[in-house]
Amino acid sequence: MEVTLKNVGGRPPKKTPSRKKKKPVGHAEPPAAAAAAPPEPVRGPLWYAVATVMLLVPCFWQPRLQAGDLASHIYNSWLAELIAQGKAPGLSIASQTTNVLFDLILSALYRAIGAGMAQRIAVSFAVLVFAWGAFAFVSTVGQRRAWNMLPWIALAAYGWVFHMGFFGFYLSLGLCFWALAFAWRLEPRGIWIAAALLALAYVAHALPVLWAAGILGYLWLARRLGPAYGSKLLLGGIAAIVVLHLALSGAMPARWYPSQISLAAGVDQMFVFDSKYLVVSAATLLVWGLLFKRLGAAARGPLFQICVLTAAGIVLLPTAVAIPGYKHSLVYITERMSLALVVCVCGVLASAPSRPVDRYITAGVAVLFFGMLFRDELLLNRFEDQVEAAVAQIPPMQRVILSVEQSDLRVNALAHMIDRACIGRCYSYANYEPSTAQFRVRVNAPNPIVTPEYADSWGMQIGTYVVKESDLPLYQLVVDVGGQMHILTPPAGQQCGITAIRVL
Repeated sequence: MEVTLKNVGGRPPKKTPSRKKKKPVGHAEPPAAAAAAPPEPVRGPLWYAVATVMLLVPCFWQPRLQAGDLASHIYNSWLAELIAQGKAPGLSIASQTTNVLFDLILSALYRAIGAGMAQRIAVSFAVLVFAWGAFAFVSTVGQRRAWNMLPWIALAAYGWVFHMGFFGFYLSLGLCFWALAFAWRLEPRGIWIAAALLALAYVAHALPVLWAAGILGYLWLARRLGPAYGSKLLLGGIAAIVVLHLALSGAMPARWYPSQISLAAGVDQMFVFDSKYLVVSAATLLVWGLLFKRLGAAARGPLFQICVLTAAGIVLLPTAVAIPGYKHSLVYITERMSLALVVCVCGVLASAPSRPVDRYITAGVAVLFFGMLFRDELLLNRFEDQVEAAVAQIPPMQRVILSVEQSDLRVNALAHMIDRACIGRCYSYANYEPSTAQFRVRVNAPNPIVTPEYADSWGMQIGTYVVKESDLPLYQLVVDVGGQMHILTPPAGQQCGITAIRVL
């Protein structure tokens, strides 16, 4: 570690003059490229079983799952148990309808099998819901089993959103792709199934549901109006996004950054930890460009327009919005939605003529990406070993903060390690979930377990917090220039500070 998708027999029908039959609203023309593509090889259940196992390998290849906020989610599952037992004064469980499904699953598993396996099973479930939901959607819109796109879906499944630990959003988006796959033909039965799935997705997170509902609305209009109105409808959609931006910015505090333009292709999902992942993002963009060029006019349809609109939303809409009732803004909106864009792009490219070179390049990119992930997660686990060893030296059930950062990482990989290390041993005093009012564990009053104010929690995470008398005793973990971890007990009045290290 350094200190960082006839006529059968008989006579042909008589030719009789007739008016053109109007296509039903749910009709979808097969893409030209898909019709020209070679027959799809038949793949039975064994293929799905093998693919499922391969999709889950990264959930089990390290001693611990390294996924940012996941450590905080499992820690708060432990706190929820303490609250239920009456052992967490000042904390309570709130009744809420969204941003809660993943935590409910995680808590149920925690009670049954403990923290370690609870994380692996809950995350594995989320990965399968997302990956196979995306595969079902891409196969439906491409009108063929999109095995050629499954590697790209796998890369996206373990990309930036996964490693940030945004599993409520991640699970919701997976359910939304299942809903879109069922509703794509706009037939009543499929729409009813989709409605049920969207309701469940809302319990996980509201943002993907709003996006999916907008997609279905746009799809209905596009098929109702026909191809002649495609350009006008697209421009109208972009104008609506601009109006939404103005409405959000006028109704509540919101933040937009010019850097959102760099998210418009979706390949930023492959940019996980540091700059070496830009090679994967660039290779992804190159392969996608070659596939898109082969599509030609076949790419110009509602799904392509949906990609354009999703990209426009990523670029134009605020990425952070202070929603009334919460004590913390909903952040990383555009960064999250680029994951939806990746899958939509895969849907457009699924019908592109495939060549052997595509498979070789795709395999190479996948090996490179997952190889880098394995190495980086291994180093992160070694650092978490140090965190656990230090926590083991602290007296039981004391307040602890971890004052380390690697600022050049795109994913906040270190901050919440202390949460997981504290389960059953100590209190992660800077635990951010209760003070934001966005999660089911809430803080109601000053208590010995967690700071009641989010501003103080943030200050502890970035090193600007000044220790108060009421915080004591407080234990602080820091790392010296030699990479050795030390335990400090800062006095009241002292700024906690933070140590910059290089783990990756």
